[in-house]
Amino acid sequence: MRTRTKGIQLEGTERIIDKQYRGQRIFQRLGNVSQDAAETWLRERQAQLDNEREQQLRAGADRLWADGAAKYLIECKQRQVRTLELIGYHVRILLPYIGTMAMRDVCNEAMECFKDERTEDGAKNATINRSLEVVRTVMNRAARVWRENGTPWLPTAPLIEMLDESQQRRPPYPLSWEEQARLVPALAAHLQRPVLFALNTGARDNNVCGLRWSWEVKVKELKRSVFVIPAAEFKGQRDHVLILNDAAWSIVESCRGQHSNFVFMYAAPGHKPGRIGTINNTGWQNARAAVGLAKVRVHDLRHTYGQRLRDSGVSEEDRALLLGHAIEGMPQHYATATVARLVDAANKVAFTVDRTTLLRVVNG
Repeated sequence: MRTRTKGIQLEGTERIIDKQYRGQRIFQRLGNVSQDAAETWLRERQAQLDNEREQQLRAGADRLWADGAAKYLIECKQRQVRTLELIGYHVRILLPYIGTMAMRDVCNEAMECFKDERTEDGAKNATINRSLEVVRTVMNRAARVWRENGTPWLPTAPLIEMLDESQQRRPPYPLSWEEQARLVPALAAHLQRPVLFALNTGARDNNVCGLRWSWEVKVKELKRSVFVIPAAEFKGQRDHVLILNDAAWSIVESCRGQHSNFVFMYAAPGHKPGRIGTINNTGWQNARAAVGLAKVRVHDLRHTYGQRLRDSGVSEEDRALLLGHAIEGMPQHYATATVARLVDAANKVAFTVDRTTLLRVVNG
């Protein structure tokens, strides 16, 4: 006999749970218990199933985007997709940006750095959109097709917006010192150091958030270190020696001992400390809007560093070395004397005269 709660039946004096919940059958003979006790048991069992499902979803969402891209390429090869080589090309240029990001962190905002740098390299919006379509396809398949123990890799696929192919992206927006002074204090504590580090090294979002202690190389003569970003993690697919000025070195020293793998870490409630997925998260977006800098993107931190190097008179060759620009004949590792010269050059950004605001006023 049915009771007031669907899924709870009464046979004589015995109550039985027999209910379909989210595609799974819940069946249990509870014996001679009250209706209230049976309803409590059912609620607790449903909550347990919800928690198990959330854990399964998180396990899929914790997979790296590179895992999804690899699975997609295998599927394309099996189906003998004619554009396999082209898809593989787009995957290769995307990996330095989002390859090491967890699937749950890949979203429209996370693609801003990729869009900015491809535009800076001269790629047209239509070309950039072909790469974004690959991202969109991988995320859609993770939410709709791929399963792990019957559960999708992702609960939903994020919206990945295409660029307007009728016009190009906006120009860079380097920060003035006054704007930097407003923005940094508005950020959450765990974002302040990565942002300041980017402003003092010109490192890209993924290289800042993914900076590993294993990449550190000590330069004894200078009593400090450099970080050698491996080719697999660097946009140019070559090793890059990341030079630290005094401000960046101080930030690194303040992070030492906090995490065994990553320089910059974040501990979400209920999770173990780990790497920051991206600077371009909700905290960044809320902070920049709160101080009237909604147009500023994470890649503009790199533009800021580059402009300050120019303003301080650093040569084009040294700017290229510091920013990791690809130039024929550029060495991948530097002698100690070169590192010392580049450290001095990088330190000059701290003494730049702030002309950014004045130039904006003059140019309207």
